[in-house]
Amino acid sequence: MTASLRPYLTLMRPANLVTAVADILAGASVAAAVSGGWDSQVTWLCLATIGLYGGGVVFNDVFDADLDRIERPERAIPSGQVTLASAILLGGILLIGGVVAAALVGSSSAAIALAVATLALVYNAKAKHHPVFGPLVMGMCRGGNLLLGISLTARAFEQYWWLGLLPVLFIAAITLTSRGEVGGNNQRSIGLAMWLDGIVAAAILLLPWYTVAEPLPAYPFFALWYGMNFLAKRDAIRDNRPPLIKKAVKTGVLSLIPLNACLAASFMGLPAGFLVLALLPLSIGLARYFAVT
Repeated sequence: MTASLRPYLTLMRPANLVTAVADILAGASVAAAVSGGWDSQVTWLCLATIGLYGGGVVFNDVFDADLDRIERPERAIPSGQVTLASAILLGGILLIGGVVAAALVGSSSAAIALAVATLALVYNAKAKHHPVFGPLVMGMCRGGNLLLGISLTARAFEQYWWLGLLPVLFIAAITLTSRGEVGGNNQRSIGLAMWLDGIVAAAILLLPWYTVAEPLPAYPFFALWYGMNFLAKRDAIRDNRPPLIKKAVKTGVLSLIPLNACLAASFMGLPAGFLVLALLPLSIGLARYFAVT
């Protein structure tokens, strides 16, 4: 990797991109359970989500450039490693590329991708610092990502569109936790985040009552997802300083993979769950070299 390329990759949060692919694979598992088999066009949607998520996090740093000069001067834009104009160009190319890749699958996928791209810009430009709409809009971006995978099968989308609410709640929990990354003192926010985690956990355990999901294959992935989040948030409440808060946020982002593995296993069995979980070592490895938050 050349020195000139690394700052641009850092802007895209490579470890996070892997979690976005996990969203697509989980959604595709739901679609496959309804249609009776996997759709090869899932590859296009994986590329689409890389563009959408990558573009979204690049614009996060674009809109935060002035604030980062004070709070995070080491980031790529305030440190001068990437110019603001170059970052805007990169983010725009990624978002447009994501919508185009989704359009190759179908009009429904294109519409969802366009909505996700729009929500990402709304979040970064307006909603981010609002106590309610910030977590909500960020969660809607991830919920849309899951729905993008489900959109491979129209009937699956019609039946299970509400599954997109699960990432909304969980990402809202991560966003609430992240609010103390710089100054700490956010025990109340983390406590609320743990309640949201509990709601998501209850919803997952109840899936077999309302869907074709099978509970047993999901249990190992469920335990991993909930356990790693609970422990990280508990530690951040006990020692409410930025380092442990950042660790809880990082853990939350990475745990999206076992959460998605849980959904995949519920709908398509253990092999699908392990396929998604196989992304976790890659994401953890990338997180050692590139920032997650």
